Amino acid sequence: MRKPSNELTTISLFVVFGITQYTGAALAVVLFAAMAPTTVAWWRVAISAVVLLAWRQPWRQGLTLREVGVSAFFGIIMAGMNMSFYEAVARLDLGVAVSLEFLGPVAVAVLGGRAWSSKLAAAIALTGVVLISGFGVDLSNPHIGWGIFWALLAGALWAGYIVIGQKIATKRSGLTSLAIGTAAGGIFYFPVAASDFMVAFDSVELFLTVVGVAMLSTVVPYSIDQIIMRRLDAPTFALLTALLPATSLIVGAVMLKQFPAPAAVVGLVCVSIAVWLASRPAPPRPQKRK
Repeated sequence: MRKPSNELTTISLFVVFGITQYTGAALAVVLFAAMAPTTVAWWRVAISAVVLLAWRQPWRQGLTLREVGVSAFFGIIMAGMNMSFYEAVARLDLGVAVSLEFLGPVAVAVLGGRAWSSKLAAAIALTGVVLISGFGVDLSNPHIGWGIFWALLAGALWAGYIVIGQKIATKRSGLTSLAIGTAAGGIFYFPVAASDFMVAFDSVELFLTVVGVAMLSTVVPYSIDQIIMRRLDAPTFALLTALLPATSLIVGAVMLKQFPAPAAVVGLVCVSIAVWLASRPAPPRPQKRK
């Protein structure tokens, strides 16, 4: 059974995770006027790789070739998730894109959770996501179809990120794996950004904004992510990410003036209930008589 103080710390870390990540995402939306969303996402990964490699120095960790390969695969999934998400927020409101993306973690919770509270929390979270996204989509938007596609793809990749990342974090330093992963992701997806990545150097302000996106959206939140993954199993981690749709709606309203519809507010209440259920400790199993 997890201690209450540990649960509070975990939820607090998720709040910081969400605020920094989606503040970075809001800054990224501003950059879409200068560069393609995938290029912004690539810069986010590439700069994060430089920072994390200098910090963690994975070549000194004595990792096996298999461990490096798994970390690299993890990073390719993560970078693909980021690129898909940026393509989604280029076409949909931030809160709507995050809500649709959240279907990936919900699927992890449904498939991996065993306790009745996990199933119920997943169902309530899914209801909240439907309310947020289903009533928050502008049907007159000609790009809505592709926006939904990219958001769902990001969600599928997010599910893979949770499962693989949790396994990595419980066996070795998650931050070291993250350093290797971001480097691999940057190399793998460079052809996607090759045509316009030099635009980032057009001005000091533009480049500093790109750096800010990388720090706020990857280095800080994903470092927190790896710490949390060591404490939780994959289904519980997936359900606690129910905090993120609420955070993204708040950040979208404050920074991008994207205000949620009344139905979305009801959805946020559902998400909050799901988070409460997810954070409850599982009841102890009855001991068998000897």
